[in-house]
Amino acid sequence: MALVPRLTLLLVALCSLLAPCLAANHVFTNDFIVKIQGGDNELAHRVARRNGFINRGPVVGSADGFTSYTTGPFLYASTKTENILHTRKTQRPGPQVHSAFQQLGFRRVKRGYKPLKVENLVPLQSIHSDRDPTDPYFDYQWYLKNTGQNGGKPRLDLNVEAAWAQGFTGRNVTTAIMDDGIDYMHPDLRHNYNARASWDFSSNDPYPYPRYTDDWFNSHGTRCAGEVSAARDNGVCGVGIAYDSLVAGIRMLDQPYMTDLIEANSMGHEPNLIHIYSASWGPTDDGKTVDGPRNATMKAIVRGVNEGRNGLGNIYVWASGDGGEDDDCNCDGYAASMWTISINSAINDGSNAHYDESCSSTLASTFSNGAKDPSTGVATTDLYGKCTKTHSGTSAAAPEAAGVFALALEANPNLTWRDIQHLTVLTSKRNSLFDAKHRYDWHMNGVGLEFNHLFGFGVLDAGAMVALARDWVTVPPRYHCQAGIYQTPRKISVNETIEIKIETDACAWSDTEVNYLEHVQAVITLNASRRGDVELFIVSPMDTKSMILSRRPNDDDSRDGFTKWPFMTTHTWAENPRGTWRLMARLNSETAEEGWIKEWTLMLHGTREEPYAHLPVKDPHSKLAIVKKAHQDKNDFRNTPRLNA
Repeated sequence: MALVPRLTLLLVALCSLLAPCLAANHVFTNDFIVKIQGGDNELAHRVARRNGFINRGPVVGSADGFTSYTTGPFLYASTKTENILHTRKTQRPGPQVHSAFQQLGFRRVKRGYKPLKVENLVPLQSIHSDRDPTDPYFDYQWYLKNTGQNGGKPRLDLNVEAAWAQGFTGRNVTTAIMDDGIDYMHPDLRHNYNARASWDFSSNDPYPYPRYTDDWFNSHGTRCAGEVSAARDNGVCGVGIAYDSLVAGIRMLDQPYMTDLIEANSMGHEPNLIHIYSASWGPTDDGKTVDGPRNATMKAIVRGVNEGRNGLGNIYVWASGDGGEDDDCNCDGYAASMWTISINSAINDGSNAHYDESCSSTLASTFSNGAKDPSTGVATTDLYGKCTKTHSGTSAAAPEAAGVFALALEANPNLTWRDIQHLTVLTSKRNSLFDAKHRYDWHMNGVGLEFNHLFGFGVLDAGAMVALARDWVTVPPRYHCQAGIYQTPRKISVNETIEIKIETDACAWSDTEVNYLEHVQAVITLNASRRGDVELFIVSPMDTKSMILSRRPNDDDSRDGFTKWPFMTTHTWAENPRGTWRLMARLNSETAEEGWIKEWTLMLHGTREEPYAHLPVKDPHSKLAIVKKAHQDKNDFRNTPRLNA
C-alpha cells in the first residue's frame, strides 16, 4: 500500500522534574518530534491520546505539524545508551507513527556581562532643547544623543534625531523580543504593546509576563523592549529608538533547558504580524562551546526570511556574544548565520567593550557601556514600572539595532530582509570606533568598503539609513553557488601556516551565477589535538583577508573538532568572487599540537546583477558612491579577468 503524506507531530512539554538531570551527560525532555503516516488534526488527537499525550494543535509556522505533551510517567536518559534504548522503544507506538525523536535539552544564556542593579524612577535635573524628548532619563541615553556626557565622544551615537527629524518613529512596525518575557504593564511600554503578536512558550499561554525572582534575573527582556519602543514625552524613564513602534513579547528563555521546538516555535511565531525578531542570547559564552540552531529552528529561520512579512522576509537581529577576546562569534551558529544580522557593541568613547567577541560574520555595531564608569550602561525600562541606567552587554546592542531597523521599515515598508542588510553595510559609519588593544585595524575591501573584525562595517546611522531607505530599489535575486570543494587532508602544525586554494568562476553562465557577493561561507571539517589553538583565514580573489576563526584559549577539545561547520564572512561584500580563494590555517600554540583539515567547501552567496545600479547617488563621498564607482570601473564583472593569488 502506498504511503500517504507524512505529518509531523510535535509532542511538546517541558519536564518539571528536570533538576535531577542537571548533572547528567545528556538531558532528555519530554518534547518529541513524531512523524505520522497520513492523517489530519483529528488523527493527531487520536494518536496523541492513544500514547498518553495531549495534542495542542498545529505547530507554529508548520502546515503539517502538531504539538502535544505527555501526561504520564517519563523516562529521562542520562547516557547515549539509555537514549538509544528509549528511542527504539518509542519509535513505533502505533501503525500510523513513522518515527519518534526525543528532544535534547540544551543551554541558552542571556547576554549581559554582569548582574545589574535596580533603580527607582528619579527625574533628572537637566535642560532640554526644544527638539529633545522630555523623558527624565533621556540625558542618560548617550547612545541616542552623545554630547560628551560620562566621558563620551561627542556625536558618537546612533544619529536617531536625524531619523526623527525626517518624520520616522517606527509607526506600524512590530519588534518581537525573544527573551524571558516583558513587563507589558510598564507605563513606558503598555501603549506600544502588541498583544496579538505575543506568546509565552515557557508556560504555553498568551501572557509573556516575566517570572518574579528576588534578584530580578528576568528583567532582561523588559530592558530590551524599552530600548526599542519606550514611549516619548510621557515623564517615564527614557525614550525608545522607534518610540511609535510596537513591541511583542515572546517568552521562551525561562525554563531549565531549551529545546529545538521552543526555539523554532518562537522564531516562527506570527511571521506576518512581526517584522523584526530581536535575540540577546545564544550558546554559552565560555570560549569553548561550538553550537548553533538545530534542525527545526534553522527551518523556522529560513522560512521566516523566505515567507515572513508576506514574502518580504522577517529580520532576525542577534547579539554577537559576550565571551570577550577569548571567544569567537563564528563558533555561535546563530550570530554567524547569513540569515541573521549579528550586532556587536562599542562604548561611548568609541572603543570596544571588554566582553565583545570578534568575528568576520558581524555586520555592524551599536552601543552598550560608558567609558569612565562601566556601570553606566543603557538607560531603559525595568520590571514593575521601574527604570535602569545599567543595561549592558551585547544584550543591549541588539535591540538598539532592531529599533533602527524599525525606523527604516517605516521609511520604506517594502524593504526585504536582504535590503536591510545592504542598507546596514552602506550606511554604517566607522566614526570614532577603535580596538582598545590595537589588535584589529580598519581595512578596505576590494570595492572600497571599510570593515573591522570587531565592529563589522561600523556603527549604525539611523538618519543615513532612513534617508537611503526612502529611495531604495530592492536588490536583485540572490543565488547560492558552490564554488569548489577541497577534500585532500592537510596537516596543520604549530606556527606554520598552510595554504589551500580553490579556483572558481563563481558558477558563471549557470542558473546560480554570483557576480556580486553578499555572504561567503567556508564550510570546514577539521580536528586538532587542541581545537582552541586553530586559527583560520580566508583571502578573496580581490585580496580581502578575513579571519574566520581566532584562537580560543579555553577550548581544549581534542575529539569533536569542526564537522562541516559554516564559518562566515561579510568582509568581501559587493566584491567580484571570480578567481583564486585561499584558505590559510595555523596552530597558535607554545606546545606541540597538531591538526588536520579534512574538507573545505566554498559557498558564495550574492547576486548576478549589480545590486545598486538603479540607486541615485546624492552624496559623492558616500559608501554607495564608492561601491558604484568600483563596479563601473570593473564594467561587467562577468568579463573581469580572474585575479590569481
